[in-house]
Amino acid sequence: MSDAHIPRVLSIAGTDPSGGAGTAADMKAITSAGGFGMTVVTSLVAQNTTGVRTIHTPPIDFLKQQLAAVSDDVELDAVKTGMLGTSDIINTVSAWISTQKPAILVVDPVMVASSGDRLIDAEAEEAMRRFCRQATVITPNLNELAVLLGEEPATTEADAVEQGKRWAAANGTSIVVKTGHLTHTRWASNFWVTPGGQVFEARTGRCSTKNTHGTGCSLASALTARLAAGNSPEQALRWATNWLHEAIAHSDALHVGHGHGPVDHSHRARRLARAADAHPWVPAAAVPTRLETPADLPQDAAAPLPRSAQPAGPWTTALWRAAFATWDRVRSNDFVRALIAGDLAREAFDFYLGQDALYLVDYSRALASVGAKAPTTASQIFWYECAAGGLTTERQLHEGWLGDHIPRVEGPVTNYYTSFLLASAAEPYVVGAAAVLPCAWLYAETGAEVPSVEPDHPYAAWLDLYHSDEFVELTATELGYVEEAFDAATPTDRARAAHAFLQACRHELEFFDQGMRLL
Repeated sequence: MSDAHIPRVLSIAGTDPSGGAGTAADMKAITSAGGFGMTVVTSLVAQNTTGVRTIHTPPIDFLKQQLAAVSDDVELDAVKTGMLGTSDIINTVSAWISTQKPAILVVDPVMVASSGDRLIDAEAEEAMRRFCRQATVITPNLNELAVLLGEEPATTEADAVEQGKRWAAANGTSIVVKTGHLTHTRWASNFWVTPGGQVFEARTGRCSTKNTHGTGCSLASALTARLAAGNSPEQALRWATNWLHEAIAHSDALHVGHGHGPVDHSHRARRLARAADAHPWVPAAAVPTRLETPADLPQDAAAPLPRSAQPAGPWTTALWRAAFATWDRVRSNDFVRALIAGDLAREAFDFYLGQDALYLVDYSRALASVGAKAPTTASQIFWYECAAGGLTTERQLHEGWLGDHIPRVEGPVTNYYTSFLLASAAEPYVVGAAAVLPCAWLYAETGAEVPSVEPDHPYAAWLDLYHSDEFVELTATELGYVEEAFDAATPTDRARAAHAFLQACRHELEFFDQGMRLL
């Protein structure tokens, strides 16, 4: 999405003073999705994370005045509706929609709570059924979908999608079928179902949290903004689904309320802001200009040793402990966590793997350059074999997954990393050896985070490689050669090598994270 046109999105809904649902959630979601949000309030709700206390509904004339005030002045690109509450409100909004004819209308038909409790009376339910036919797409929960159809709620993903197909076909309107409440399934996917029976799936994993207050409002609002920005239905649903998954996954850190708390709407924005930080990755104070002993390298002496390949001596121990904070960020990175859990978005993994295939070409060149400077025949053979392995075993794994879809051009993160590796490999042997080490060591450590890889894990082939004893043994051999290189190097070259190692560790973090920047 460019800044050429920021979609202007109106939310028509109730309030939530605790900030997790209603117009408060809608504004956060629309902003997060790249839109400019506006609100028309249908009801004032005294609620918090533990429940609703009371609702005040302003006169219909005031609702009409709000709608007129916005539409008389602002050209709207999209409208999203949430809690409408009564048949009078629904009919008033419906009549206004008929005169405005917004290009995008997303209706979240708030009729039934997740608990199954009815939120509006039978007359309002019938008005809502009629109103839904005006929508571009509706986003009911499973209980609301059942009410719209006059059926029992679906209990399986397949049944839910079939219900969505029947409703869409009968009403000529697309529907998003949400399966998040089917807790017995591995995935919490959303499905866009068209009147013609086409189905697009936005797959996402489940999050173990009670903080899901306002997820329906948030998904519908984010979806509205992306559709208004020109995304296709499939693109918009995938974006909104991935964004909401991240917001739910980090909701526990908010500590808002004592009940079912809100999601972290702005986590993605803060993550991307951190990724754009221009401060040096390795500040000058992190590495002295000379390293006489391992103790001269600033490090976290309390940092635990790796779970995979162990340091080969005092120098590689110092390197690990100096880089531990970065490794800790790798371990907690959203991409790595989702990859290990198996619920990483396919588009993020595909992008990462395509970039990794390109990376391996230059990484193998760097390994060969390190081998050319190695001091012994055994070390030369080792580095050359590693270079060949990168172009055979690992490359075959990438091609097996991506087929003919390996990209031709490196992204900026990949290009920065490979340029750094090739430049480091042109320096003294110890510098190049230290620079290429994190690619093996951090991958082995990532593999060690996986206790076992189930056969049905979607990324089993990738995890099996770095989880294997063979890869850990290869990394241990590499550590031994790096330890020997530090022992033999001058204090000045050791310092340059330590700096290269720390820089490469950060490159690894960025390399993992780049796929998430697409979501």
